[in-house]
Amino acid sequence: MTRKVHLITTGGTIASRRDESTGDVVAGLDGQALRAMLHDPLPGIEIEVEEFCNLNSFAIDLPTAFALATRINELLAREDCEGVVVTHGTDTMEESAYLADLLLASDKPVVFTGAQRAADEPDADGPRNIADSIRLAAAPAARGLGAMICFEQEFHAARDVSKTHTSRTDTFMSWEHGKLGEIDAGAICLHRRPALRRAYAPSAIEPNVTLIRLAMGMDGGYLHYAADHGSKAIVLEGFGRGNTPPSVTKAVAEVIKRGIPVIICSRCPRGRVLPVYGNGGATDLHRAGAIFAGDLSGHKARLLAAVLLGQGLDQDALRAEIEYLGG
Repeated sequence: MTRKVHLITTGGTIASRRDESTGDVVAGLDGQALRAMLHDPLPGIEIEVEEFCNLNSFAIDLPTAFALATRINELLAREDCEGVVVTHGTDTMEESAYLADLLLASDKPVVFTGAQRAADEPDADGPRNIADSIRLAAAPAARGLGAMICFEQEFHAARDVSKTHTSRTDTFMSWEHGKLGEIDAGAICLHRRPALRRAYAPSAIEPNVTLIRLAMGMDGGYLHYAADHGSKAIVLEGFGRGNTPPSVTKAVAEVIKRGIPVIICSRCPRGRVLPVYGNGGATDLHRAGAIFAGDLSGHKARLLAAVLLGQGLDQDALRAEIEYLGG
């Protein structure tokens, strides 16, 4: 039986070549050109290509990512569609993938992939990543896994995965939770299923969520600036367990009193935030009403807040959802 997979292209390094006049690597290959790069015949799989946009992923914003997730759901609703593959730049791939996961209206697989090497490099990694991703999207075993990133013969849950190296092809890792599985000689080897997933259906998302990464000696001025300029929620990447300098802790309390949620993450790549330390640390943030986001990264917590605010949740419901999905 032939299984149909929809391939959505958005640009990125996988669709880029070097401009001979400037030396710049620029996205430009369309969807059909990417389809033509596949050397693997992929028997039993029909591929339908759709070009959504052609951008380097550092140029993708939240409304564009929301529109992409909406289009993914439209394709998955088709009876003949077994799954969707999205080619995307690696810079913000994990964000688009997690947003798609939060909005996924089907148990059919969605697989994001891309490349670290441009399409005209002799050892380009894009063709194999696309072929592996198509296999994964067509596999019955991938149902219920949500949105994933497939790269360098491994696949990861969108919630857990991070880009960990600027240029190496094995850049994507899942730190605490581990990969979902791997693709070995074309076979899908599933190791685990994601534990923390929930889907939402907002008509729009709230783009005005600010992410602030803290460093030694910073003060609360950035929080007040964000609050004064339209932020509907603020995500703080604090130190260690979620601690902040005392002046920032004071500003958090003041911002929360204005009705703006403040969500605490850690700037550490591993581990969970937890109110442990006093004297202006995380226990004081907790008493002020800050929301602790478990082991979610700051940029994933920002996306979750954008979706939940778009859903119209109040602060209590917002807290419950973030604390659940933070683990």
